[in-house]
Amino acid sequence: MVDTGTIRTVVGIIGNVISLGLFLSPIPTFWRIIKLKTVADFKPDPYVATLLNCAMWVFYGMPFVHPDSILVITINGAGFVIELIYITIFIIYSPGSKRQKIFIALVIEVIFFVIVVFVVLYCFHTTTRRSLIVGIICIVFNILMYASPLTIMKMVIKTKSVKYMPFYLSLASLLNGVVWVVYALLKFDINILIPNGLGAISGVVQLILYATFYRTTRWDDDDDEINSRSEVQMSNV
Repeated sequence: MVDTGTIRTVVGIIGNVISLGLFLSPIPTFWRIIKLKTVADFKPDPYVATLLNCAMWVFYGMPFVHPDSILVITINGAGFVIELIYITIFIIYSPGSKRQKIFIALVIEVIFFVIVVFVVLYCFHTTTRRSLIVGIICIVFNILMYASPLTIMKMVIKTKSVKYMPFYLSLASLLNGVVWVVYALLKFDINILIPNGLGAISGVVQLILYATFYRTTRWDDDDDEINSRSEVQMSNV
């Protein structure tokens, strides 16, 4: 008979795979941005939030913070690199005003991360205390990562269009949240349960919005609008 520990390990591995799928799910969106040479109305918020989230979890998984957490480092390290590529694409194809906001957000994130690392390493001298402090911060930013699509959901409701809310990103968010909720329940872990439970709920809401407004989305008109924006940008170069 398979014990709970083994099942939990398998679920954790599945969670890692799905998390990678979550990180890779926006690829069609960014391929379109590159093809059209404009970000149009796509929002950088989820990617900027996820970048800091990954950085915090990589720090959490370090041996001097939370030993024996190599899988935490690998999946979030990969996620950090992937999100950095996405944000770079956003910066390249964004207008000046949006590009400036992205840079400001990144500078704030770097300053915050450096402060956290300094305080944790110099003020807390055991892995138990470091794990507690960094773990709480990670929970907060995990929640922010899942909450960041709220700006996109607001636009979907306002415009009655899901054009700029990628379906695969919403689906991956739901699956990722559900798997990690199961993982947390197999050996109760409130720190994993809370953020991923909220993430699962966020994914459900996004999919409901997608189903609700899919038929009212004017795909062709939006393509024409994006193309016209691209032409305007190119004419201004």
